Amino acid sequence: MSILLATSGDLPLGEPGAPVLDAALAERGIDASWARWDDPEVDWAGADLVAVRSTWDYISRPEEFLAWTASLDPSRLLNGADVFAWNHDKRYLADLGDLPAVPTLVADDRADLARGIAGFGTAVVKPRVGAGGAGLMVVSDPDDPRLVDGSWVVQPLVESIRTHGEVSVYVIDGRLTQRFDKQPGADDVRVNEEYGGRVRTAAMGDVGDLALRAHHAMAERFGRPMDYLRVDLLQWGGDWVVSELELIEPGLYLDVSPANAAPYADLVLARRGSFGPR
Repeated sequence: MSILLATSGDLPLGEPGAPVLDAALAERGIDASWARWDDPEVDWAGADLVAVRSTWDYISRPEEFLAWTASLDPSRLLNGADVFAWNHDKRYLADLGDLPAVPTLVADDRADLARGIAGFGTAVVKPRVGAGGAGLMVVSDPDDPRLVDGSWVVQPLVESIRTHGEVSVYVIDGRLTQRFDKQPGADDVRVNEEYGGRVRTAAMGDVGDLALRAHHAMAERFGRPMDYLRVDLLQWGGDWVVSELELIEPGLYLDVSPANAAPYADLVLARRGSFGPR
């Protein structure tokens, strides 16, 4: 069995901690290779399975990335191109149905931004296509000169980010696998490590129920279970709510803990019998 793990040009050997995943796949007799998603020389059709992993540069070329995913055999691509098309734009945060989530306003111009900030008070403004906290702004003035026309989402600043932080829970092949607790850097609300954020493992606790609820909601939306899912959660009004759903390329934090490697490798092995005809 062979699998191609899609990555970006600046991570040719894969995501941080990739050797742990490589070893778990090899132990199961899976021939795994990392390949740049935008490399025209890669024979994607020649692999038994394709997994989108560390393609974190796609945010600068989303249309090209989505066209590439749509060109792949859907029976051999984990999660699927239709899932990626929905999840790559953060407007999905305003389309989560009954899932409890941070209130989200989709803004297409400066007037929308101003209304959202006026309504929320202190607000977090994010690019609709973005990752790693890039471009995020905390804004309390609707006339802030940083606000420009574009594609944004606006949310209230969830103050518990400074105390409880953010929680990330993984569901791989329908099973809860690992929880990570993340704290923002000093004088920031971003938990991303490049901004001083800190990540540690934690016991699953009561957040697992909401993560599985999100998994079931996505299965209903797309008509099939997700192969993998990361649910990011914040405390809002005393309850855990969804702050993000990561269905494309969530890093597995293998450099923090190896716990996700075996479940992910088991997922790949389990898909052996689900391949469509060549």
